[in-house]
Amino acid sequence: MTSKKMVLHFSKDNWNKPIVYKLVKEFNLSFNILKANVLPKQDSFLVLELSGPKADFARGMEYLSKSGVRIEPIEKEIIREEPKCIHCGACTAVCPTGSLAIHRKTMEVIFDSSKCSACELCIKACPPRAMESRIV
Repeated sequence: MTSKKMVLHFSKDNWNKPIVYKLVKEFNLSFNILKANVLPKQDSFLVLELSGPKADFARGMEYLSKSGVRIEPIEKEIIREEPKCIHCGACTAVCPTGSLAIHRKTMEVIFDSSKCSACELCIKACPPRAMESRIV
């Protein structure tokens, strides 16, 4: 099983084609959309995590390329240095994927790295600089 986060860039010529649908139906891949910006007749993108059997994954990547989709792998991850975090919640206001949220009972910031798209908005928003980016 292979699972990778990536950005799929669509052109104004292929933005309205059922490309992601075919990844599911023809290549047995599953996906989780982390962020999307799709506008009619414009360049668009999807940040997603794509998963599936290794052979199907490779065939799906080939299909994307042949369909005119530019694939940008996400080769970084966001980490939180727990001792630095003061749980102020500033990062939760800018997180587009909901990977940072306030636990209402404890009022602590919870970080779910599996939802993170590595956009780095939290890094800029964090007053004590507890959020960091690193190359994986």
